[in-house]
Amino acid sequence: MTIETSAIQRQMLQDLSELASVADDNTIAANPATSAGSAGFADTLATALNRVNQQQNDATTQMSAVETGLSDDLVGTMLTSQKANLSFSALVQVRNKLLTGFDDIMTMSL
Repeated sequence: MTIETSAIQRQMLQDLSELASVADDNTIAANPATSAGSAGFADTLATALNRVNQQQNDATTQMSAVETGLSDDLVGTMLTSQKANLSFSALVQVRNKLLTGFDDIMTMSL
């Protein structure tokens, strides 16, 4: 039995790199009126939050199905649960970095 963690890690790295590219994009900061084709930082962050929320909901649904006997896919349920846990942990780390950056900006002297 092999666990496909590389696909999960690739997806998380892709999500984090999207957030980083939006945060580093100077044109968005210089021009608040972004073009219709590009998503803003808030949209990207909301999308990431919705993905993590959906993964948490899927894990809860699968765990309930196993607990009630509707499903016997314990391995799939555990993988889904771990994927949701890993996504949530990554989201917490991104939040911590954003708060640290905000605190640094607030403590700067003018």
